[in-house]
Parts: sequence; C-alpha cells; structure tokens
Amino acid sequence: MDLDTVKERAGPRQFSPDDDMPREYREAATRMIQFHANSEIMGAYLERPFIREAPSLDRKLAYSAKTQDELGHGQLLYRAAESLGIKTREQMLNELANGEGKFLNCFHYPMESWVETPMIAFFVDGAAMRRQATLKRTSWEPYAHAMDKVVFEEGFHIKHGESILKELATGSKKEQEMVQDAFETWWPRIIQFFGPTDDDSTHHDFSAEVGLKQMTNDELRQSFLNQYLPKAEKYGLEIPDTPTIEQDEDGNYRVAEDELDWEEFFQIAKNEYDPGRGQIDSRKRAHDAVEWVRETLDEYETTASGHAPQAAD
Repeated sequence: MDLDTVKERAGPRQFSPDDDMPREYREAATRMIQFHANSEIMGAYLERPFIREAPSLDRKLAYSAKTQDELGHGQLLYRAAESLGIKTREQMLNELANGEGKFLNCFHYPMESWVETPMIAFFVDGAAMRRQATLKRTSWEPYAHAMDKVVFEEGFHIKHGESILKELATGSKKEQEMVQDAFETWWPRIIQFFGPTDDDSTHHDFSAEVGLKQMTNDELRQSFLNQYLPKAEKYGLEIPDTPTIEQDEDGNYRVAEDELDWEEFFQIAKNEYDPGRGQIDSRKRAHDAVEWVRETLDEYETTASGHAPQAAD
C-alpha cells in the first residue's frame, strides 16, 4: 500500500498487521507507540518506591495494583509496536535501559514525598487520559485495541489519585501547605505533558494525516485545562501565577505557553536533563538485575522447543 492510499483510507482502527503498510507509516507508528510504552514503564518505576511509603494498608494495596497495571500497559504497547515489524520488544526494552528510549517529561523528575503522589496519580494520569481516550480511534488497530484496556484501568488510577488529593487537601494545615507546594512545583511540568506547542511539533502533521493522532498538542492541553483546573480549585489549590492562564469568553482556559521553560523541556526530550539521568540509570539497574532470568528462560525454552522465546523483562 502506498502512502497516498494510507492517507485516503486513514480512519479509526483502519489498519492491521495483515495490511502491507509503507515504511513511513510503520516507523511513525513505532516511534509513537514505543514512546508511550516507555512512559508507562518509567512512570511505574517513578511511583514504585511509594508503595512502601503509603500511609495505610489500603493505600499500599491500591498503589501496588496501580504500579502493576502501568507495567502491564507497557508490555501491551510494546507488543502493539512490535506488530509493525520495525523493532522487536527486546530491542525497545534495551534502548530504554541504555538511555536511548524517549519517554514523557514528567517521569524525568524525581518524586521525594508522598504528598507528590497525586501530582502523578491524579493530574498526570488525568492528562494521559485526555490523550489516551483519543487513541482508541487511532488508525493502527493493535494500538487502539490496547487502549481499550489501558483507558479502562486508567480511570481507576485517576479516582485513586483524586482520593489521595482529597485526603491531603482536607487534612492538617501542614498537609495542605505541603500539597500546595507540590502542586506549584509540578504544575508547569503537567502543562508541558502534552509536548511542544503546535508550532514546534515535529511529527503531528504526518501522524494526523495517516490517522495515528486525533488531536493536536495544544488542543489536548486546552481540553485538560478546561477539565482539571476547576478540579484543582475545588480541592483548595491555588493556581500558580506562572504560566499565566486566562479564561476566554467561551469559558476555555488558555495558557501563555511562552512563559514555560521550553529549554528544559527539550533537554528532557533528548534525555540530556541531569536530574532525569537518575530515573534512566535506575531503570538500567533493574533491567540488568534480571538478566540472569532472561538467560535462564532462553536456555530452558531453547532446550525444550528448539528455539528462543520472546525476551522476558
């Protein structure tokens, strides 16, 4: 199938591994899905330490389940990316471990306190839901199919994050001050979650033409602000003065994007942000620590069936 035909036929769940897709489509879809899968894995690694720090058994169980869900989402997405025939799952996992794989900006920053958990579990996951809901209509059917499960489970994650936020926001004065401080730190990062402005977006036009993406970065950002800025205020959070956010006559919130730190953002996009190296190095250590498991499974499967299995992680 040539590229012009792809653009003509592009629609929700239009293409599958049975279709002979042009390399340009397969590379673009692989880049997009691999980025998404990497982000699920790195988000889980960021949140994992807080299973132990959760203040109650119920919170520990819920946070443990959330982390397991995120890792499972990553595996689903690597399979969807692998179905395009550009990279194997093992290659993508190795790239992530070696610091070559790209992932969302918010997961490059360290989390140091339990009061920061709703910044990820409510706001970042809420931002992710804005994007992921649209990806149920992406043109690569295995990706859209994976999104059915991911979106369903993310809904529970957001409710859990909102529950944590409510508990902190209605807690002691000290807890309220701490969650406000966390919000002021994370708010600009959360707004940048959707990527660069449309003017600086490198891949959107092609991805939209072939049906991989449904909305632009700026459209997703505005949709998120319209839904989540009132929720932040509902829980008593004060919106930081920077970046400036104003409400237009139609009730839509618009952010002064030029006030955000895009230099830092693009450093992160290249995996060159120094604090983020800690996240990448942590993932590599975890990957290397279970190398013996992968080797043992490979040896067993090769002996039992005469060929090596897919890589374990």
